[in-house]
Amino acid sequence: MESLDDVVARERRSQDLAVRAAGEPERTYTYHRFCTTAWKTGNFLRHLGVGDDVAVGVAADPVPQSLLAFFGTALLGGRTRFDPPRAWDGRAAVARSDAVAEYDLPAGGQRVGYGDDPADPATRYFEEEVWSENPSFPPVDRDPSTAALEDAERRYSHRELVDAASTAVEEFDLDADDAVAVRASLADPRTVVAGALAPLIAGGSVLFPGADAEGDVAVTPGGNGGDAPEPRTIALDAVSL
Repeated sequence: MESLDDVVARERRSQDLAVRAAGEPERTYTYHRFCTTAWKTGNFLRHLGVGDDVAVGVAADPVPQSLLAFFGTALLGGRTRFDPPRAWDGRAAVARSDAVAEYDLPAGGQRVGYGDDPADPATRYFEEEVWSENPSFPPVDRDPSTAALEDAERRYSHRELVDAASTAVEEFDLDADDAVAVRASLADPRTVVAGALAPLIAGGSVLFPGADAEGDVAVTPGGNGGDAPEPRTIALDAVSL
């Protein structure tokens, strides 16, 4: 794989579990559903003006919508910043419907809320808008050097993210049987690499564990695994990026 487009490519669709968000209600995505919804998210974000080198701020909530917004943006050649500043100068901000109004956007900026139907009619409703999109995406000839993720320090290209995730798969022996619990913030790019991209590249699953659920491997902020119940842990400091 050379780009994030490859992670959600058409040939990767299957009925195997890709993403699970524990809680009430529990949300699960097979590879078929996750890939298709990522394309639909890209089609929706295109209507909002997202495209090459356009920035989208996404709340670092441990929910599937955050990952879908990240992939949808990447498919368009844009870049995501998880947990952006409240004064966000990007094209769009994606967050829970009860929190998205906290973002101060420039003229023409778009707020997208997920979860409940947004109270403000000017805020786009993620689930409704994405659901209504065409479940296909035009073929893309992606330059792997295109930036796809940023934090306060720097930008990360498709190639850097995929290479780092592939390295994590090898170094931490991840495979298709592993559910990787995300117990560190998506605001750290290393969490995105080890907690989301690595299990997807390995053919395993991403777990947003909620209060009770546990996986096979946990991605944790600290070196000792903290209170993670998983038998194996990946500390962010051990992730090469």
